[in-house]
Amino acid sequence: MAVCLSEALSCGAEQEAAELSRRLSRLCVPVSVSVSSQAYPQGSLRLHVGVEDAQSETYILVTVVVSPHMTIAQLKDKISEDYGFPPAVQRWVIGKRLAQDRETLYSHGVRMDGDQAFLFILSANAVPLTQQQHRLDQGHQHLEGRVESIQAEQLLTSTPKRDDDNTEPKETRHTPQPPPPVAKAKPAVAPKPKFGWSCTKCTYFNKPTRPGCELCASERPQDYTVPSVYMPDQQELHRIQQEKLATMQYMQAQLEERERNYLDFLATEEQNLILNTTENECPICLSTIQPGQGAVLRECLHTFCRECLKATIVNSQDPEVSCPEACESKLQDREIKALLSDEEHLRFLELRLNIAESRADHSFHCQTPNCRGWCIYEDDVNEFPCELCGENNCILCRAIHNGMNCKDYQDDLRIRAENNMTALQTKQMLDRLLQNGEAMKCPKCDIIVQKKDGCDWICCVMCRTEICWVTKQARWGPKGRGDTSAGCRCRVNRQPCHPNCQNCH
Repeated sequence: MAVCLSEALSCGAEQEAAELSRRLSRLCVPVSVSVSSQAYPQGSLRLHVGVEDAQSETYILVTVVVSPHMTIAQLKDKISEDYGFPPAVQRWVIGKRLAQDRETLYSHGVRMDGDQAFLFILSANAVPLTQQQHRLDQGHQHLEGRVESIQAEQLLTSTPKRDDDNTEPKETRHTPQPPPPVAKAKPAVAPKPKFGWSCTKCTYFNKPTRPGCELCASERPQDYTVPSVYMPDQQELHRIQQEKLATMQYMQAQLEERERNYLDFLATEEQNLILNTTENECPICLSTIQPGQGAVLRECLHTFCRECLKATIVNSQDPEVSCPEACESKLQDREIKALLSDEEHLRFLELRLNIAESRADHSFHCQTPNCRGWCIYEDDVNEFPCELCGENNCILCRAIHNGMNCKDYQDDLRIRAENNMTALQTKQMLDRLLQNGEAMKCPKCDIIVQKKDGCDWICCVMCRTEICWVTKQARWGPKGRGDTSAGCRCRVNRQPCHPNCQNCH
């Protein structure tokens, strides 16, 4: 009877096929009907497929070349080969119906180019799916197909004849079995949209209100905005409240720290000398400085022992005392005053005044013996009335000649030098000292200076110019101490200024 039904279907005899189907249904035996691929339209067509997964907010569109007689199982295998999605994670929806593996595309109305279908990709954890399980499923599906075909063939060949059957059963061969009736699937419901943002580093899906990734702490994308329709849950509301509380506590702690720093600054500003609070090592004498025994310079924060700083100030030949660490900072006046005694501080101020006088281009010292008065004059000034001794100095003649003009004084001086034996002997003595090398003229003010003992570094008592005794030149260049562009250039490139130099540096 099954063979007759197959022939009736092949010939297109609709009435005969309908009668045979009714008679075959009375036998209550399982029958499988398979439609030959030759019965479907031949050729391939382009199927437009929208693909989406559980975390996507939109779907992507791909085009798949298929045949109308292709089953859903074959379509899953093709997608698995082309795109790597295992069949177990694929769910196909065609014409608002969930397609089953044994159904063909033709049965779902896929018959021309441009027909559409929807593919939803499940998570591998939700299946669950492994490579070994995937291979076992493929083998099991193939085996089930073979077993069903053999069972259907055996049942058809061994079906007994009933009394009400007027047609003798014939020897049957394997006839493709029709697929079992498929229950009408409910229309697929679109998944509820998920709100949140994916981390660009670890791809973790975070809740919309999180400022950073929950796993790797990466920052939220700058272009992401929390949807206006999003309603946080209780756990998220609690987290937001805790973050606001932590922010307020941080701002309060920061404000308190600023106030403490300001009060500490005021307390430090009132101190003339800042003492060290930790144990340090003096970079000059290499001794250990206990807390409170050293001094911290305000400008550079270098720490020294008090004795080394005091010695640096006393031996300084500059109006401004530099940091012993050779940095650009200077010691402040109140630091110098706190380190020195009253007598030492007075001598330091006098030395600073003398150095300032010697380095001034237009300075003039009072010609009265032992007077400390001096001034800085301009080009159109010819007289200096000293306020300390009350004498009126002539800047042109560099002398005090009250009641005489400059011409009368210079003529009188020349006459006295020619007739005064004492002046002549003094002049001859100074000439002998210069010839014997026991004295020299200052290269700046031209007065005669002598070296009594010690190294080859001397200082002019008049203009305070530092002089090299061996080369008879100024120790430094026109910019003063440290300028090696001129002068004797001692120790430049580690070379002495003269073979006989004895530490003029």
